[in-house]
Amino acid sequence: MRGSEFAELTAFAAIAAHGSFARAAAQLRVSPSALSQTIRGLEERLGVRLLNRTTRSVAPSEAGARLLARLSPVLLELDDAVADVGAFRDRPSGRVRINTGRMAAVTYVAPLLGAFHKAYPDIIVDLTVDDSLADIVEGRFDAGIRLAERLEKDMVAVKLSANMTTMVVASPGYLARHGVPKTPHDLQRHRCINTRYPTNGNLYRWEFERGKKTLEVAVDGPLIVDDWEISLRAALDGVGIAYLLDAQARTWVDRGKLTRILESWSPSFPGFYLYYASRRQTPAALRTFVEFLRKNASP
Repeated sequence: MRGSEFAELTAFAAIAAHGSFARAAAQLRVSPSALSQTIRGLEERLGVRLLNRTTRSVAPSEAGARLLARLSPVLLELDDAVADVGAFRDRPSGRVRINTGRMAAVTYVAPLLGAFHKAYPDIIVDLTVDDSLADIVEGRFDAGIRLAERLEKDMVAVKLSANMTTMVVASPGYLARHGVPKTPHDLQRHRCINTRYPTNGNLYRWEFERGKKTLEVAVDGPLIVDDWEISLRAALDGVGIAYLLDAQARTWVDRGKLTRILESWSPSFPGFYLYYASRRQTPAALRTFVEFLRKNASP
């Protein structure tokens, strides 16, 4: 394979993973126009369309999906081969590509980056904050961070956080004006802050559990968000009732800025895990990053 052919295939895989010429160009450190020309040349050489383009999205065609399925494992093996050579250095080096949701990035990764880079200055952490539950293998990420219930199958998983509990919260002012819900069904008469799934656009049905009884409640209200910090801010400002995790709301409850309600109905569940695909040999940079987070992440 010529060098130009390898560059074309790498470019195609990056665009398919990101669903965007602009984001792929940023990763590859080329201009979007140059990347578009590269893909055009590859499609002309192969005689098939590999990517379906619209003004809003880019996705593999049927032919592109088939090529990507064969290509991704090969590119992953090449990455591993380069990483194996780096293991002969005196200290770990290389690039670690991590895909994580925003909460995990802010809570568990960001506070440790300074200490990590001080200890391992030759490792580049390439962090993508993404709540869309991307396939880390298809996206050529080395690892991801996700709640246990959303882990992909056949992955090596390392626990980062303690178990978590949901919190239904509202400002004292809101509750003084509208009253306090006594059961989950009472929420249907309140102004609630809805959350939209980033994966499919559906609204999240609030989950409750008490003893062996479980239920889901579809709520309504003046605000729909896809970011937990906006939901938290809105609850603090008295917009309505929010459904959050304890790690997101606990500080404000302790300060008296938010009041927790329906506590006896709040389910607990396993917390965040760092996960990665099982390989014959884990690259030294990834192994170092995983071990550092395992030892230092906040419980």
